[in-house]
Amino acid sequence: MELHISLGQGRTLVDDVYRQLKDAVLEGRLRPADPLPSTRELARRLAVARNTVAAAFDRLIAEGFLYTKVGAGTFVARIAPPTKRRLPRPATLQPRSVWARVVREVPRSTEGADFDFRIGAPDPTLFPWDEWRSLVSHHLRGRHPPAGYPPPEGDPKLREAIAHHVGLSRAVKTTAEDVLVCSGAQQAFDLIARVLVEPGNCVAVEDPGYPSFRRAVTAMGAHVVPVRVDDEGLVVDELPNEARLVYVTPSHQFPLGMRMSLSRRVALLEWSARHGAAVLEDDYDSEFRFDGRPLEPLQSLDRCDRVLYVGTFSKVLLPTLRLGFVVAPPTLTPALRAAKELTDSHGPLALQRALADLLSEGAFARHVRRLLRLYRPRRDALLRVVEEKLGESVTVVPSVAGLHMTVLSRAAEVDAEAWAERARARHVAVQALGSYYQRRPRAGLALGFGLIAPERIPAGIARLAACAPTRGRHPRR
Repeated sequence: MELHISLGQGRTLVDDVYRQLKDAVLEGRLRPADPLPSTRELARRLAVARNTVAAAFDRLIAEGFLYTKVGAGTFVARIAPPTKRRLPRPATLQPRSVWARVVREVPRSTEGADFDFRIGAPDPTLFPWDEWRSLVSHHLRGRHPPAGYPPPEGDPKLREAIAHHVGLSRAVKTTAEDVLVCSGAQQAFDLIARVLVEPGNCVAVEDPGYPSFRRAVTAMGAHVVPVRVDDEGLVVDELPNEARLVYVTPSHQFPLGMRMSLSRRVALLEWSARHGAAVLEDDYDSEFRFDGRPLEPLQSLDRCDRVLYVGTFSKVLLPTLRLGFVVAPPTLTPALRAAKELTDSHGPLALQRALADLLSEGAFARHVRRLLRLYRPRRDALLRVVEEKLGESVTVVPSVAGLHMTVLSRAAEVDAEAWAERARARHVAVQALGSYYQRRPRAGLALGFGLIAPERIPAGIARLAACAPTRGRHPRR
């Protein structure tokens, strides 16, 4: 057992050892029956005479705090808990007031759900575990690890692989120099907010939109303005002129699912150039495209270096890997690197190099193709069964990509939160749309298909339909 004892605090060394051991017993850091080092061993650790420790032990044994067993050693005795003295309570430390607005509610547990329609979660059983373990093990076994700390912007091989990957798969115009590897998309949001947002700045976000981005910029002191979304995506004409940053999900609007039309994309870029604003393009799950031709990202249409393109590997691989990236204009990359170094210095090198191998050797592309073949039947089954079981009460929002879809209630007065709560009580995990809105929420549900097998979908939607409220009244609890 390691004991921390500071010497030179009391009148004598014996007093120091006695008092600190006694406090450890009374405060519960030393528990009943815990063994103590021998007097010889503790004296050696403290660099004091053995008689000093023995005198302190004798006093503690006499007072009933310790006891000895012949041939076994010295142990902590079981004592009655001391009567706590009532001391004046000091004022507690409080965070800055902004954190009262960004504290996240504890998500409801989905443990035990028979039918899991959570959104934003890929199926972990489809992850290429054997190949990943082999790649990570290879890099952990390397005989010549780099000296010092890896670069904060990420491993050069991974940055090169990401630049090549998004250039081919998404027509993103970049080089490795403009790629910054992050701990998931959320760290990219935080870094961008640190670099671009000053207290009081206006930041425009989609409404409905991704709550975690709103929290990130709110924590920086931003004034967040929700902007309406329609069938073509963000309504550019309603953007506030004073906005310094605009957050959008043009490839698969979160959470509704439509994609931003080409005319809206061009209009947003023209607006940002006129107003000197930056655009954050969150391309969070565009790998899963089931229908239609993909439209060009804002980043590739941008001619004025105003777009920051954020991607993540959480949806294709695993969220727990915490690997994402941002492609930034050259004028911002030095500041983003500095912010990354200040926040966490660097990411896990072995994981980054394993991902670089997965990308550069073609295994990642093969994995995506395999996932598309496996997720398509789930998506098609969900669309078909929702139309069959819920078609009279909801409208499906058209969506050609991603791992979830949304349904909007045909009756505006329906309480979707109560519907979702009743479904959870019957072991169906779903999410109401209300939490994604900042104003005028629509009644509806988000339904993910990443975690549920296609053969389970009909029974799950049937149980969800059984919980559906009738028009004009709330569901029974």
